Amino acid sequence: MTPLLVLDGLSHRFGRVEALRGASLTVRPGTVHALLGENGAGKSTLMRAAFGLLQPDRGVLRWKGAPHRLASPAAALRLGIGMVHQHFTLVPAMTVAENVALGGHGAFDPAQAAARVREVAMRAGLTLDPDARVGALPVGAQQRCEIVKALARDVELLILDEPTAVLAPGEAAELLTWVRRYADAGNAVVLITHKLRDALAVADDVTVLHRGRTVLTTRAADSSQEALAAAMIGDAVIGDGMVGDGMVGDAATGHGTAGHADGTAADRPAAATVRTSRPAPMTTGRVVLALDGVTVRDARGVLLLREVTLTVRAGEIVGVAAVEGAGQHPLLRVLAGRMEASTGRVQRPARVGFVPEDRHRDALLLDAPLFENAALRGAGARRGRMPWAALRAHTSALLARHDVRAPHAAVPARTLSGGNQQKFVLGRELADEPEALVVENPSRGLDFKATAAVQAALRAARDGGTAVVVYSSDLDEVLLLADRVVVMYAGQLTEVARTREAAGRAMLGSER
Repeated sequence: MTPLLVLDGLSHRFGRVEALRGASLTVRPGTVHALLGENGAGKSTLMRAAFGLLQPDRGVLRWKGAPHRLASPAAALRLGIGMVHQHFTLVPAMTVAENVALGGHGAFDPAQAAARVREVAMRAGLTLDPDARVGALPVGAQQRCEIVKALARDVELLILDEPTAVLAPGEAAELLTWVRRYADAGNAVVLITHKLRDALAVADDVTVLHRGRTVLTTRAADSSQEALAAAMIGDAVIGDGMVGDGMVGDAATGHGTAGHADGTAADRPAAATVRTSRPAPMTTGRVVLALDGVTVRDARGVLLLREVTLTVRAGEIVGVAAVEGAGQHPLLRVLAGRMEASTGRVQRPARVGFVPEDRHRDALLLDAPLFENAALRGAGARRGRMPWAALRAHTSALLARHDVRAPHAAVPARTLSGGNQQKFVLGRELADEPEALVVENPSRGLDFKATAAVQAALRAARDGGTAVVVYSSDLDEVLLLADRVVVMYAGQLTEVARTREAAGRAMLGSER
């Protein structure tokens, strides 16, 4: 059978950084192909080449056996290649139908566009309202909109970049079921993921990239989480097994040698140890954060939080579990001082660190240098001239302390890999030793070593006496990090036992 897509020996440089070094990938019709690798391994770069977003310096792309050089995404779509990016490309102010119609030809016909959305969504088995405004949709529905937008172009190969990263467990399971069904209908999917359990559950074939090179291609049925992790990390020592979705648990990674701005190491990386142990917290202290009967309504009067009561003490991590739209985001923003309560009492210290789940939108100025991004911490309280020299020195120290791989403090935040951006944001929020730290989806889109580093930093903050609140859409991560677990459901909060069963029932409302 002729492969649907072949990427043969692709190489590409971004300045001095060699992002792809002869990488190869072959996608068969009717299959799901998982593409794995650390942050900075070249996964997204390889798929950007497949989608026409960049032209590789060397190598050949073949579609159904014929060589092509794709000058743009439009050229890829004409062949039948679509891509759903990790960071959505939707216009929030527009409706679903308007977003799906973007990039089309001729005059825009609202009725025709809505009918096309209904047709494609029904054929694909995806629930989607064409008249809904995208900005008001939960993240799972926004992802379905991105998928329908690609399918409306009649693509045969769909590239999904970290599609389950921001989904609740039930939503992720539904998406993977759909992916399998879509491939079984004769199409193909390239699934970029860090979740090894997802890859092995749904994929037919697996390719692993390491520092821009293809280091492993195998059938999923012939592999294991341990073998894939070893290929991804390089020299890996696998301990008591993988945790949850194949993410690192309490991992000791050691610091590698100096690296490039995209997160790839300049020399051989340090070995990574994956284990499931979870160190005990220090004795908890005084109450640092507290909500007492807090209710929150949005500008339209919609009730977001319903008489929520919660206490968080110094030296503990409280994990928040919830399905998307259950009220966890207003909860965290009230705790962090980013949203005001409509009624009720809020106790909050003067110094609260906050790491939002969308670092590109809410935490970083992507085109500004790192030292200017570091200055965002406490910016509202500063007066007078900016101490730029001191901020450069502070940023350089922050990079070293949190193992953020960047050549110097003046590079734009955009040049860092996702894992290094997240370590930078977390390090910035911890720099003034806050009494409380609030974090959303700490490991979203991160690889093993970056996940381990972020989780270790959260534990270190707790052990230093900080009151930490963590929400993750990955229930396994909540259970791994938390000393206590609370569940948001329909705007209400319940504390549950720290088990998957208890948390899962409460997330679905069955504990009420």
